[in-house]
Amino acid sequence: MNSGEFFSNKPLSLKFFSVDRLCMNSDEEESFKKQFKDSFDQEMRLEIVKDKVDEISRKIDFLEKKLNNTKKTVEKKKFMIFLDTADVEEIRKAHSWGVIDGVTTNPTLVCKTGRSFEECIHEIVNIVDGPISAEVVSLDSEGMVKEARELAKIHKNINIKIPITPEGLKAIKILSKEGIKTNATLCFSANQAILVAKAGATFVSPFIGRLDDIGHEGMQVVRDIVQIYKNYDFKTKVIVASIRHPLHVIEAAKCGADIATVPFDVLEKMVKHALTDVGIKRFLDDWAKVPKK
Repeated sequence: MNSGEFFSNKPLSLKFFSVDRLCMNSDEEESFKKQFKDSFDQEMRLEIVKDKVDEISRKIDFLEKKLNNTKKTVEKKKFMIFLDTADVEEIRKAHSWGVIDGVTTNPTLVCKTGRSFEECIHEIVNIVDGPISAEVVSLDSEGMVKEARELAKIHKNINIKIPITPEGLKAIKILSKEGIKTNATLCFSANQAILVAKAGATFVSPFIGRLDDIGHEGMQVVRDIVQIYKNYDFKTKVIVASIRHPLHVIEAAKCGADIATVPFDVLEKMVKHALTDVGIKRFLDDWAKVPKK
């Protein structure tokens, strides 16, 4: 193989160093230098273009991720209000206002009605077309799962309230695999919320009022849970529970919680405002002075 054959398939930038160049006259060498320069300039331009394309691709990837995150945020932001009661009359009244998305119950709330648990639940599911929480009373996972399966048969909207214990986590895991919705209840820490999310809970209910009662800031726990769930895209929805007053609802909405479950008296307080009453009275008084035909 001669030098010409060796360099025939090489880039011009390599051909410049061919030993054949030693045999060139001055004109041929000048022509070859020009070819080399043109080839080198072309290669540099291609590298610059490639770098620009890579840079644009990175920017596009960044913008796509940002857009997807924005879409997720927009899709998520539907704040819901549940009524925390087993009193059917309260539920009927609140539902007639058109603002109730679901209902949460527990053994204490059912006890206050003086009615049987089954009777209350059957009536509630016929009033509100949304998630209805019904709580198990067993303490072992086997008993919880058995109760949950029976409760889930009542209606498609039933989700099962399960206390956060090691046995409760076992039950949540089993039920989530079976497609039975769960509400991990009696949550008092972000650590507990992490565990139930990993177990597959549909909802988690941090009890903020009870934390406030013992000198803790209940809403800080909710903020922590919301941030953690957002960081790792956990699908478990946060129900702010044990709400004592309307400000709790505002704080729940501000920090990004999915749901606030409120007693009926708190819902009534949310509607009322002294200036609204004053305004209505003034309008009516003025209307009475308007000449009538």
